[in-house]
Amino acid sequence: MDRASQIRSSLNQAFAAEHLEVIDESAQHRGHAGAPEEGQSHFRVRLRAPELAPLSRIARHRAVHSAIGPELMGQIHALAIEIES
Repeated sequence: MDRASQIRSSLNQAFAAEHLEVIDESAQHRGHAGAPEEGQSHFRVRLRAPELAPLSRIARHRAVHSAIGPELMGQIHALAIEIES
């Protein structure tokens, strides 16, 4: 399973997502420091989940990082998170 699929699976298990997009943006960062040639290092998550709505921005990001888990987060160089209300 590729990393985008792993991220999607982890977030779907953790949240009752009304909307979820996981976008691999690695190609846009090819050649940058920390961007491996094989890609799968830079992602954007767009997520709308009712349980995240009352949380602060920082708490939302922490919840997403926690849902993805430390092992998978350690394999990602960059993660942009967009939480929709």
